[in-house]
Amino acid sequence: MNCGAIPADLLESELFGHEKGAFTGAITARKGRFELAEGGTLFLDEIGDMPMQMQVKLLRVLQERSFERVGGNKTIKVDVRVVAATHRNLDEMIAEGTFREDLFYRLNVFPIEMPPLRDRLEDIPLLVHELMARLEAQGGCPIHFSPRAITSLMEHEWPGNVRELANLIERLVILYPGQVVDVNHLPSKYRYSAVPSFQPETSVDSDILEREALADLFASPTPLHDDMAAAFGTNALPPEGINLKEMLAELEIDMIRQALDAQAGVVARAADMLGIRRTTLVEKMRKYGLNKEEL
Repeated sequence: MNCGAIPADLLESELFGHEKGAFTGAITARKGRFELAEGGTLFLDEIGDMPMQMQVKLLRVLQERSFERVGGNKTIKVDVRVVAATHRNLDEMIAEGTFREDLFYRLNVFPIEMPPLRDRLEDIPLLVHELMARLEAQGGCPIHFSPRAITSLMEHEWPGNVRELANLIERLVILYPGQVVDVNHLPSKYRYSAVPSFQPETSVDSDILEREALADLFASPTPLHDDMAAAFGTNALPPEGINLKEMLAELEIDMIRQALDAQAGVVARAADMLGIRRTTLVEKMRKYGLNKEEL
């Protein structure tokens, strides 16, 4: 439950429930989050935004493991694990008198510090891979980042943390499906001149690239057909016909060989170049009897 997203006058009912007739609109009794989480875990997000009067009531539940519904007088016992999170500095809030010190120490049994993304930039390549995998699972067309594009992303401060990175990846997947994203494809605030081999004076501005990509995206109702024509040529079907299955298999084998050759036989990088998972490439190599040592 997000403690900052619920109005203060409704927070108590959300946490502890209410009895019928407890207030205007309470036409039936309702269980709160603590009752619903019995025997499990209740995650209180943005605990730092909880009003002071509710902090007192939460402290009592944590200490006595019991509460009453709003408008009720029956004590309800609960066995619930509470996990709390906040983006605020609770030490500063305690000093300012806006967060109860006793509640802080009652919650702070097992603290877990999550450093901001700017303090763990080495995680960006892994996060990019994970975020793209999630978008691909949702039907997005995979994209591929050049090494200098990744390096440029690692120069950014990321004030929006992983959410900001996720939004950027989704934007690029929409604009450049199936393409290699280089530094000049990135929005200007994510491009840094310190990137090796990056020559700003010879690059195309990302705004122009985005306009062109959006124009291509909406220009034709069947963009995939154009991509296939460009990839396979426009030769007419011969009168005697073709064996489409064999033709596609030969093409697939040739593309796999080229990708493995280009990546010095490293299967993971070749799979990334082909826009498929490593396990998928391994299965295809096994299917076609391809051994990377023999390529």
